Amino acid sequence: MRVAGQWQDYELLDTDGGEKLERWGDILLIRPDPQIIWHTGRNGAWGKAQARYHRSAKGGGSWDALPREQWTISYKNLRFSIRPTGFKHTGLFPEQAVNWDWLGERIAQAGRPLRVLNLFAYTGGATLACAAAGASVCHVDASKGMVQWARDNAALSGLTEKPVRWIVDDCQKFVEREIRRGNHYDGIIMDPPSYGRGPGGEVWKLEDCIYGLVETCAKVLSDKPSFFLLNSYTTGLSPSVMAYVLGSLLPKGEIWAEEIGLPVVKSGMALPCGSSAVWTPGK
Repeated sequence: MRVAGQWQDYELLDTDGGEKLERWGDILLIRPDPQIIWHTGRNGAWGKAQARYHRSAKGGGSWDALPREQWTISYKNLRFSIRPTGFKHTGLFPEQAVNWDWLGERIAQAGRPLRVLNLFAYTGGATLACAAAGASVCHVDASKGMVQWARDNAALSGLTEKPVRWIVDDCQKFVEREIRRGNHYDGIIMDPPSYGRGPGGEVWKLEDCIYGLVETCAKVLSDKPSFFLLNSYTTGLSPSVMAYVLGSLLPKGEIWAEEIGLPVVKSGMALPCGSSAVWTPGK
C-alpha cells in the first residue's frame, strides 16, 4: 500500500465502528466509512469533534454543528478550500497526495513540456499538482460547481496563470470529440466515480464501463506518452483488475497497481482508501 504520510494540515486520528475521526486544519470531523468494520474503542479525542456527518435512511445525510462552511488547508505548495457537502465529502481526498507527488516528480523529470488530460477531475488536486510541476493541463468534469471549486483552489495555490483549460463536459463525450479533433496528450489521469449517470440520466457502474472508458482514452495518447493513471474507489475493482485493463489496452510498458491509504495516528496502521493503477512506457 502507498500511504499518504506527508500531510501537515490533515490527520486521520482514529477509526472505530464505521466512522473516522479526522483533523482538517484546526477542525475535527467525524465521517462514516463502511470499510471500518472494527470496534477498537474511542478515546477522549472523539468528544472534541466540532461536527459529525449523519447518514439518512432515505439517502444522503447531513452535518451537525459545522463551525464554518469553508476553510483552507495546505499540502506542500498546494492550497485547498474545504467545504463539507451533503454527501459527507469535504471536497478533497487526502490519500490522493501520494499520486500528486508521483505526478509532480514524473512531470518535473520528463525533460520536455507535457500535455496532461485530467478526467473526472473533481476539485483539481491532480490538476494543481501537474500544473505546479510545469505541465499544461486539460481539466474536465461534468459538474460546473466542481470545476469552479477547482479554479478557486488554483487561485489559492497561486496557479491562476498556469496553462490550464477548465472544461465542463461529460468526460466520455469530450474524449470522443478530442479524437475527432486529432488532439493528443502525453499523460492521462482518470478518477471516475463508482456510480454515475450518463447524459440521458441512465445509471452506470464503473465495473461495467471502465474498460470502454480506458479504450476510448487510449486513442488520445500522444506518440510519446509519459503515463496513464487510473484511480478507483470501487471495492469490487481490485488493483490487479485495473492493471490488467491497462495492460490490455495500452502499448507495451511498465504497469504497477496498489492500494492507497492514510496512516491512522492512534493505531499506527493504515486505512485503505481505494486503489491506483499506473502505466508508463518503461525504459
